[in-house]
Amino acid sequence: MVKELTLKAGTAVKAWMPEEGDAVLYAASALFAVLTIALSGLVLYRQWAMLAVGPYLAAAVVSALIGRRRRHLEPLEHHERRARPARRWSNPRIALFLLVLFGATLIPLSLEVAWRSEGNATAHVQPEVSVVEQAGRRAAHGLDPYHASVKDGKPVSLVPGEPAYEAFYPYLPLMTVFGLPSSLHAPIRLTDARIVFSGVTLLVVLGALALARAPSEHKIRTLQVLTVLPTAALLLATGGDDMPVVAFLLLAMVLAQRRRPGWSGIVLGIVSAMKFTAWPLAALALFAARNTSGRRTPGRMALGMLVVSGPVVAPFLIHNPHVFIVNVILFPLGLSGVASPAASPLLGHLLVTAFPALRHVLLITAGVLGGAVLARHLIRHPPASASQATSLAAWVMLIAILIAPATRIGYLVYPINFFVWAAMFRAEDQASTLEVALA
Repeated sequence: MVKELTLKAGTAVKAWMPEEGDAVLYAASALFAVLTIALSGLVLYRQWAMLAVGPYLAAAVVSALIGRRRRHLEPLEHHERRARPARRWSNPRIALFLLVLFGATLIPLSLEVAWRSEGNATAHVQPEVSVVEQAGRRAAHGLDPYHASVKDGKPVSLVPGEPAYEAFYPYLPLMTVFGLPSSLHAPIRLTDARIVFSGVTLLVVLGALALARAPSEHKIRTLQVLTVLPTAALLLATGGDDMPVVAFLLLAMVLAQRRRPGWSGIVLGIVSAMKFTAWPLAALALFAARNTSGRRTPGRMALGMLVVSGPVVAPFLIHNPHVFIVNVILFPLGLSGVASPAASPLLGHLLVTAFPALRHVLLITAGVLGGAVLARHLIRHPPASASQATSLAAWVMLIAILIAPATRIGYLVYPINFFVWAAMFRAEDQASTLEVALA
């Protein structure tokens, strides 16, 4: 019964006009914004939602009307059997995309940056932005961004007047690049790290999708998820440090799909030197490393990764191993003794909140069992393509986020994007197989 309903639902979704799919996504985004206004405890999130709900609703209504009109113009039988991915991105869809891009992403971002420069800074920015900016300023003056530590259970080397958690730098060294503009003698509305996060994200995503050979409809969905839906718009307007990480991962996997393991490895090296959240997909991407002749070449990809990430990360680790480990490993995992703002009420956090003694047990148990299950899967069913590697990484990240004792619900942007990319790469593989069969 469930399988039959699932098949029927899948068939119905496949029969949608592209504009009808847009309408569903924009309507769901509007609903998310409404729920955020009603339920979120963060003023910053509610501000974004109040700005974004109008553009989402307008785009949903207009997309639905366009889709309905086109459905009446095209016979249903022809619509169901034609190759949907070959459809061009029509001018009305582009116009609506731009409406939402400005209304839900760029304008809220601009206003939040402006409001931050005019009044209460903490009310218009997430803590990670300030942390990255502080690290950028220290790096620009030749100082180590990793300075806060814990001694005898107490934090030391904190910044006077700032929350203890803002003194810790839970990112890898290359993330400091996004904070370098804050060291300039310029207004904060020009140096806010969110501006750099957003600019780099948009440029890298557009470059990656230009290189991708997937059907256009899948590329459009990927672009929407990475730029205008709440999976990107909310993050870019309020914090955004995960977005360039996701963008570079997309570029790396597109290069892997194009069978450019060396270049893919270099990009993976860049993103692996930014944040640990890039490592699961970077590791699994090695299974999808193939050259133009189809031969597996994980060594070439791994070499590209090490050539870039090694010289960036190693000096900081060697300089002060204890402080580095406290900042980038213990603090994000909630093991440093300093409370992290990354504490969304997901399963792992709820468990350790109710039973604090489970914190270490949960981490060890999840790590051992999860590692064993993953190793068994890799031995029996190793991913053989970019699609399979990305899909497996999505499941790994999803489970890890749910059971981690200190995590953000915003980290779900990783598995959500990975699932979308897996579908895009799978559609490309199927299209290539069909072309070979017809040749």
